[in-house]
Amino acid sequence: MEQDMSTLIARHSAALALFTERVHAVRPDQWGEPTPCTEWSVRDLVNHLTAEQLWVPDLVTDGATIAEVGDAYEGDVLGGDPRAAWDAAARAARRAFAAPGALERTVALSYGETPAPAYCAQMTTDAVVHAWDLSRAIGAPERLPDDLVAFALDEVTPYAAQLSQTGLFAPPVEPPPGDSHQARLLALLGRRA
Repeated sequence: MEQDMSTLIARHSAALALFTERVHAVRPDQWGEPTPCTEWSVRDLVNHLTAEQLWVPDLVTDGATIAEVGDAYEGDVLGGDPRAAWDAAARAARRAFAAPGALERTVALSYGETPAPAYCAQMTTDAVVHAWDLSRAIGAPERLPDDLVAFALDEVTPYAAQLSQTGLFAPPVEPPPGDSHQARLLALLGRRA
């Protein structure tokens, strides 16, 4: 079990590093560009992921509830330096999940009490998929690391069909021919590679 937890922490760190690499590749003139997330610009996408990371210490380290955190991370959390805001939030999330005993906790998410490892796996998958979105938006390499893709595919497959019902994800699409794990992952989440 400890090996599984250390693997999960390693995947989470790698996913954050991947997204960090993409954030640092955004040129000044690209922050307003559209992304595959049709409602979001590049800045909106990075803002979303930054806000998600800001929640982690509150929920995992402090044991806060969604209601207790309230609207602290609503709106623009990037300020005048999006890269620095992302970097700080990612560091704090990484530290929170990697702290001794953190993955033994339960966190209070919007849909109920959730084991911290499940929350960490969801956050890892979110970072992987949004790294692809950001890559496509800014013209960076879209090929994602195989180990992260395999992890995200295993994580999301059991509940992918329900995600579009939340209104946060597009319905799944037919994957292109072939047996690419990345193409299947993206198709499950309504993205066309």
